[in-house]
Amino acid sequence: MTATPEATEATPTIVLVGHGMVGQRFLEALAQRGLTATHRVVVLCEEPRPAYDRVALTSYFSGKTPEDLSMTDMEFIETHGIELYVGDPAVSVDREAKKVTARSGEVFEYETLVLATGSYPFVPPVPNKDAEGCFVYRTIDDLLAIEEYAKTRTTGAVVGGGLLGLEAAGALKGLGLTSHIVEFAPRLMPVQVDEGGGAALLRTIEDMGLTVHTGVGTQEIVVDAAGAVTGMKLSDGSELATDLVVFSAGVRPRDQLARDCGLTVGERGGITVDEQCRTVADPHVFAIGECALASDGRVYGLVAPGYEQAETAAATIAADEASFTGADLSTKLKLLGVDVASFGDAHGATEDCLDVVYSDSRAGLYKKLVIGRDGTLLGGILVGDAEAYGTLKAFTGSVPPVSPESLVLPAGAGAPAQLGPSALPDDAIICSCNNVTKGTIRGAVTEHNCTTVPEVKKCTKAGTTCGSCVKVLGQLITAELEASGVEVDKGLCGCFAQTREELYEIVLALRINTYQDLLDRYGRDGARGGDGCEICKPAVGSIIASLAPTIGASGYVLDGEQAALQDSNDHFLANIQKNGSYSVVPRIAGGEITPEGLIVIGEIARDFGLYTKITGGQRIDMFGARVEQLPLIWARLVDAGFESGHAYGKSLRTVKSCVGQTWCRYGVQDSVRMAIDLELRYRGLRSPHKLKSAVSGCQRECAEAQSKDFGVIATAGGWNLYVGGNGGATPRHADLLAQDLSDAELIRLIDRFLMFYIRTADRLERTSVWLERIPGGLDHVRDVVVEDSLGICEELETLMAAHVANYRDEWSETINDPEKLARFVSFVNAPDTPDPVVGFVPERDQIKPDLPLLTIGHRPLEGSAQR
Repeated sequence: MTATPEATEATPTIVLVGHGMVGQRFLEALAQRGLTATHRVVVLCEEPRPAYDRVALTSYFSGKTPEDLSMTDMEFIETHGIELYVGDPAVSVDREAKKVTARSGEVFEYETLVLATGSYPFVPPVPNKDAEGCFVYRTIDDLLAIEEYAKTRTTGAVVGGGLLGLEAAGALKGLGLTSHIVEFAPRLMPVQVDEGGGAALLRTIEDMGLTVHTGVGTQEIVVDAAGAVTGMKLSDGSELATDLVVFSAGVRPRDQLARDCGLTVGERGGITVDEQCRTVADPHVFAIGECALASDGRVYGLVAPGYEQAETAAATIAADEASFTGADLSTKLKLLGVDVASFGDAHGATEDCLDVVYSDSRAGLYKKLVIGRDGTLLGGILVGDAEAYGTLKAFTGSVPPVSPESLVLPAGAGAPAQLGPSALPDDAIICSCNNVTKGTIRGAVTEHNCTTVPEVKKCTKAGTTCGSCVKVLGQLITAELEASGVEVDKGLCGCFAQTREELYEIVLALRINTYQDLLDRYGRDGARGGDGCEICKPAVGSIIASLAPTIGASGYVLDGEQAALQDSNDHFLANIQKNGSYSVVPRIAGGEITPEGLIVIGEIARDFGLYTKITGGQRIDMFGARVEQLPLIWARLVDAGFESGHAYGKSLRTVKSCVGQTWCRYGVQDSVRMAIDLELRYRGLRSPHKLKSAVSGCQRECAEAQSKDFGVIATAGGWNLYVGGNGGATPRHADLLAQDLSDAELIRLIDRFLMFYIRTADRLERTSVWLERIPGGLDHVRDVVVEDSLGICEELETLMAAHVANYRDEWSETINDPEKLARFVSFVNAPDTPDPVVGFVPERDQIKPDLPLLTIGHRPLEGSAQR
């Protein structure tokens, strides 16, 4: 424990005004330099809770609690004797007397005053901006207020199309509101992306169901007789109907406290400081973070520069040399699930620079690199796929060892360079949030004996803020350990030293058909005879299920031991939803369904009061089923000829199709028939991750086959087979594996490809990631499954044939087994009692989950001098 000084008149006191992310980093920097042992440290925090992660604020709407967002370790506060006053901000400063007065009336004398008051949201001065239904998006309390108000509203609009504006719009959509974004600039995120990047971002966001209005401003907030928001008048003369408005039009430095005590502020705001972050008007007062106007004339709104300023101020107070003269404004964000990154001279302001651009508007991809005349990488913009951000950013300012063109081509669209972090120099910044270099990370491994990402995070702080560098951290750690001759543990988990691929081979070769047998014979010494863990149980369960007919295991995942190995969704053969209810998705092979089938689904949804939605996979999802209702719903569906659609499993989901030559004048093959054949062949096939497919009847590609794990496109001469595509959070174009195939050739190659993937992929690894990871990539896969270079194709085909011949519908198996039905209850000791927490409220003539509003109590801050 750090010794804290006795509070005497001779004890120098540091008063920190503001306790956000930058304020907390300042406290940590004080402690690291030993200043908490020699100084009294007082913190005046305006909010009712200590520092929390404002960067991840929107994650509250995806399930995180304010406690999850907290960045304040109360043990740290207690250990260092820091006096933390929450809900008690500073209201005045007497610089001559060196005193700060808090709202509670308490007065604190200081030797050093540090202002970390942050910023406040800018609200355009439009009529009725303070009306009922108008909010800002800045604090946890703001989010709680928006959540409560949105409960009885249907439409929301966000003023501002920057980072927080897009996050706010996504939050409103998540709350069930029809969402609009109003941005005065001609494109979204005008600071971070250029016109091309903005266009790609716009298309992707509109595809998500949000309406975007660019190039227009808000002229007036329209209210009703009671003063509540009913709409907005825009600068182009149009009106937008909305009953909730969120202002997210930027921020301004919060410098009023500094103005009131006579400190110098900039013309556009911000407390003027020097390179040591001292205010130019008073050497005893520092300003850091968004309230500070740095010596380069800029107010920095990103957390990374704020951290640097906090470190600089702490070092200066400790009489160490430090300076802050500016910061890198590179950012990598995930907005509404879309990767957006910019770095360096992203807009090409450097004289005589050149642009290298790759754009695919259909896929929502945009990549631009700005290159100097001498080949130096100056900056870039990435939208839709920012996988290479860490590497590209680290090469900024140097000439990359490969051509710029190879750096922007996506996988599957050429031969992209495999330029990993090992190629970076030691002085390359890996974690820009915390200014951690590759050399520092290597040192954590070689000098501090760190062997895991969590250990390196703790040692260096890399990856502890936004997390965008964590993947690169892992790669660097593995490379450094291997270079040092250390054997890297690549085992599946703490129970097995083997990889998933090795366990598959063991199960197949020795015909091991139970998890316990595998664990007892091949588990690590300390794991044998145990219960296993949540990593290996579902992974081994999937292996056993995919090989069930061959190894003599039951193909039914709820049989015996297999039931205990399943994830929560597989455990109930349905997808659990956010309120504890389940969704039911019957298989609609190829997207083809009869009117009678539609009627049956409609009647079931009506009779059980379910919410219905057409999915992107060309089938119908029914939400809101209680666990005890699942078998009753399945029985009705099975009686009508339906079966499980396996929406809950790591298995084949759907095979989409267009209408093909049967109806379409452009179609050259019967895509619907082929889609149905493929879906019925591979249904129920358990795999390392979910599988999606599609069949397009011509090159117009209406079924989007090139974004699937395996996709088929008709040609005049047969079928082209594409593999390794992904249309999710990390889009990837599928690669052409073979072309002009007959029906039989196509099915044979898909059989081989899928079984080879299941055999060699890692746990939870999509085909897109597997294809890039596996040595040799696409060429190797083609050699194996087309040319039979390993001589295993006959075995792969036999394994698939066994699966096809032994397929059984899991819903039918369940409803015909009274013992299995016993698990479908909310309470084992009261099987006829439904879960009272699962409730619904009406919305748009259907239902939606009735989620209780999160309320937050103010817990005492133990070890703190809370007032």
